[in-house]
Amino acid sequence: MSAGTFRALCAELAPALRRQRTRMRLPLSVEKRVAIALWKLATAACYRAVGAQFGVGRSTAGAVVLEVCRAIQRVLLRRAVAWPGDARELLAGFGALGLPRCAGALGLAHTPIQCPPRQAADYINARGYYSMALQVLVDHRGRFTHVSAGWPGKAHPARVLRRSGLYRRGQQGALFPAGATPLRVGGVAVPLVVAGSAAHPLLPWLMTPFGEAAGAQGRFDAALARCRQPAERALARLRGRWRCLTARNDCAVDNLPRLVSACCVLHNLCERRGEPFDEAWAAEAQRLGASFQQPEARPEAPAEPTSPGARVRDALCAYMESQAQH
Repeated sequence: MSAGTFRALCAELAPALRRQRTRMRLPLSVEKRVAIALWKLATAACYRAVGAQFGVGRSTAGAVVLEVCRAIQRVLLRRAVAWPGDARELLAGFGALGLPRCAGALGLAHTPIQCPPRQAADYINARGYYSMALQVLVDHRGRFTHVSAGWPGKAHPARVLRRSGLYRRGQQGALFPAGATPLRVGGVAVPLVVAGSAAHPLLPWLMTPFGEAAGAQGRFDAALARCRQPAERALARLRGRWRCLTARNDCAVDNLPRLVSACCVLHNLCERRGEPFDEAWAAEAQRLGASFQQPEARPEAPAEPTSPGARVRDALCAYMESQAQH
């Protein structure tokens, strides 16, 4: 993060972080509070090491990090992680990757954690370590447009989706902004859709691959996979910048969703302001997280051929073939 972005961040958070002077002691400045939090989020260091870096105690470092992350959530989350105002830009971006009507990509990432004091078995993921899951919706530029953090690592991606606000908005038809031209193919109305994985349910607004398909269906699956790449790259860049998400996090389970959400906000802030990203950071994050490989979830059961989601997928696949022939 450049000095200019750091100063802008401090200015945004100052009203929520500024503390009054007392006769007992001088409060930490806003700049120092933000710097402590950023150092913690950007490294895999423990609170004791973070405190030593800035000349404060371990408990002070922990309290400051939570205060700053709380302020980021309260002040910046709704603005930084927001739905685009016009769907046409999304459609153009994902359309260039090969899938018409796509306006978002769904991703899931696991953050390693220490053994929770309660319901520990719920946090053991398919790889056998304790984790907390983060679900994100990403635009074609790799910015998060929806974030849902705090899910136990054992939860299947389909269960995480169905219990999230994203699912409720999708089912209500309120997921994307206006601006797209309606599309009908063979009597089927094709809405704006999200690119999902085989672990997600097939829904009218959420496309999943046919799986081991050839011909038109195979080309559909290839285009769907390309449209999921922005989500994969965004999560890789998120972990590359904010390495507290790569190694086992020492934050309390109840507080970790706040830290993860703050990292997502800061990711969008850096992306929006054009902060450079060194690919060596992603390699270092991968090295730090080598002991905690991302778990793979079992695929969802195939949808019925007559289900609404299957009809939309078949119509979209047919539309892609007709466009390719012209």
